[in-house]
Amino acid sequence: MTIPLDTDFDTDFANQIAQLEAYNKHHYRPNSYLHKWWARRCGSTFRLILKQLVDDEARRDYYTPGGLAGKIILDPMMGGGTTLHEAIRLGAHVIGADLEPIPVLQARATLTKVDLAELERAYKQFYTELRKAVSPYFQTVCPESGLVTAVNYTLYGVQRICNGRLVIVVDSLVLRVEPNGSMIRLCPKCHAVLLDTAVCTCGDGGDKPRLLEKSAISSEDEVTDLDIPFYQRYVPLVLVTRCPRRADTAKGLRFKTPDAQDLALLAEADALRESLPFAPADFAIEPGRKSRQLTPREIHNYLDLFSSRQLLYLHHAIQLLPQFAPEIRLNLGLLVSTSLEFNSMLCGYKGKNKRRAGAIRHTFSHHAYSFPYTALENNPVYPRQASGTLQKLFQARIRNGRLWAQKPRERVIGKRLSVGSEKVKVKSGIGFVEILGERDAGVEVPSVAAMTDKHDAAFLLLQGSSTQLDLPDGSVDFIVTDPPYFDSVQYSDLAAFFRVWLRHLLPDAANWRYNTQESAVDPHQLDSESRYTELMSGIFAECRRVLRDENGRFIFTFHHWNPKGWAALTVALRQAGFALVNRYAVHSENPISVHITGMKALLHDAILVFAPAERVAVEWERPSQINLSDSEQFCYDCGTFLGWMLQQDAVAETAVLDLWQEMLANV
Repeated sequence: MTIPLDTDFDTDFANQIAQLEAYNKHHYRPNSYLHKWWARRCGSTFRLILKQLVDDEARRDYYTPGGLAGKIILDPMMGGGTTLHEAIRLGAHVIGADLEPIPVLQARATLTKVDLAELERAYKQFYTELRKAVSPYFQTVCPESGLVTAVNYTLYGVQRICNGRLVIVVDSLVLRVEPNGSMIRLCPKCHAVLLDTAVCTCGDGGDKPRLLEKSAISSEDEVTDLDIPFYQRYVPLVLVTRCPRRADTAKGLRFKTPDAQDLALLAEADALRESLPFAPADFAIEPGRKSRQLTPREIHNYLDLFSSRQLLYLHHAIQLLPQFAPEIRLNLGLLVSTSLEFNSMLCGYKGKNKRRAGAIRHTFSHHAYSFPYTALENNPVYPRQASGTLQKLFQARIRNGRLWAQKPRERVIGKRLSVGSEKVKVKSGIGFVEILGERDAGVEVPSVAAMTDKHDAAFLLLQGSSTQLDLPDGSVDFIVTDPPYFDSVQYSDLAAFFRVWLRHLLPDAANWRYNTQESAVDPHQLDSESRYTELMSGIFAECRRVLRDENGRFIFTFHHWNPKGWAALTVALRQAGFALVNRYAVHSENPISVHITGMKALLHDAILVFAPAERVAVEWERPSQINLSDSEQFCYDCGTFLGWMLQQDAVAETAVLDLWQEMLANV
């Protein structure tokens, strides 16, 4: 028996809506973006996939609510949780598994029904107490009004030895250019903040090191004193605040040179640093392909990546969290953890451009560790909803997410579209419509046996290796997932930046001592292949075991230029006994993402539909070639070749890679 996805998938519509969503995924499905995670796929694509698994033809339309009530959907490599959120909205029971604790915690927090008013009350209490403890270290005197005011962020320059002399290097001496052309800049001699064309009268600047723009030096000229802890290599140059008398106007922004009182506050925070109960051994950096960017700079523990004020913030957050109920504590702990992407000394200043989303270039803006010349120390308890503050993040990640989960909306494409009984007016061809009756939440259960039709959609979360799933044979209807990206190490290696803090924020919420070597892409292995083939084979075999034999489908998205990635999938699928039913290609990546801009990046995913080999009647023909010049066609052709390869029983596993390399010889 066939299911709709075996023969049909609306790639035209999928491409249109994915191309829009890819630019701002977190705006489309805010409830699934509570915490930082990498390589998330478009929720619209997974909704379309799941809609083609609906039995009732009348409920397969993208904008029609529900359709999967009573079905059990598994994602054995859930990552950001896209499958779980999309499937539970359609009424399905969902199972998510991941070796990493962060995906499990994020899924539990966002899928669990928690009263928003209760969350807001708890957050207000938490924030008020946290701000009382931390804000005294983030205050200054406004240079205009003379009133005490909160510091929004502090800009630092990095110390270097250049041609034998100590200098301070920044990205640019110009801090801001206003719409009228006036500018705010730094004096390279005395470091004073200068307005517009003002001329500094400092003379030679005294004994202060010279300020240089990074463009004025070459990497061969600069030397870093590696004996100084990383956070101490930065020198405070500018405090950015708002005048209390103009705080609600755009003209209220103030750039101030730190005075003696400001420097004394920083020194006080530094003095408290040593008394904080953070043992460097608990924050040690383990070797990996991303974290190895840290060790050559003599950064051996994550504590060094944070200023003393940021560590005080974390210490007090850890002290305050135990007073809250577990489901509240989970949300608040994840909120503090994800705030660290905007609150470390790896954050940069976006610079002088007047048109920008915010001042902060966050820690992982390039999907790697980067080391700014102009570092930005944010104030996490700043009272306004400014970029990267707790106030802003609570609004965006929790409040907006929960409101959306109660009334999910979808993008509408076209001049006018009927959705149910509603007529939806669309401005400029784009708009949104609420999907009536859907909810992005469910009831957590301890086992598959507890998933019954007697209650709302249920979810089951498993932390551990998916090579051994604690699930009965033939217990799931469909498996929908997005496997790790063959030789990508971001998932575990970069996530350690957050894990070391979550262990302290939420010590009892997960297994923090799991074996990372069980990851499909081991972060500690520096070879490109790691144990990918071995572990994917084990995971796929488990998928075959737990999948219902009749009408069960195993569906995942994938793309890669490397023939080794496709060969690994081929071997794993053959060993598990799967054959390809169909393949599609759909847009997946934002082409202007900084981590792929200027690279030969694939912008599409292959959607691959599998079933137990004995139930697949399709006979695949070997394509004469794979199109290497078009991203969409490349993914489609690779899917076709994969289908053919899975049916070549006479081809030895040792020859699989040779055939893929032959087809992709000119990549």
